[in-house]
Amino acid sequence: MMVEAEVRAAAEALVQAFGRGDLEAYFGSFAEDATFLFHTTDRLLTSTEEYRREWARWVAEDGFQVVSCESTDVVVQLLGETGVFTHRVRTTVRTNDGEDVLHERETIVFARRDGRWLGVHEHLSPAPA
Repeated sequence: MMVEAEVRAAAEALVQAFGRGDLEAYFGSFAEDATFLFHTTDRLLTSTEEYRREWARWVAEDGFQVVSCESTDVVVQLLGETGVFTHRVRTTVRTNDGEDVLHERETIVFARRDGRWLGVHEHLSPAPA
């Protein structure tokens, strides 16, 4: 049960950093070689650095900003030194077009690296209506 608590704590820290717009803490929650599959991008992002560049493009082109993020329906699966964190997210974002509330489902795969649980893969999809 202790390992599950560690994965939950790592995930909670990641989600909280995202929700408050703390990009250093947010991106620092992922391994450098993490991959990201979002329904809003046309390709798999193959590193945290590539994701950072995509985020910077969203900011530059759309004025993208996270206002808040709520996590519910959390499930954690443990697979040895891997933890799979699944949840529903309700994210309020602001762009040049105004504020919008996104309802999505997300899976983040965590692996223990250098004594820390870091995200190694994130998959985000729209939540069904």
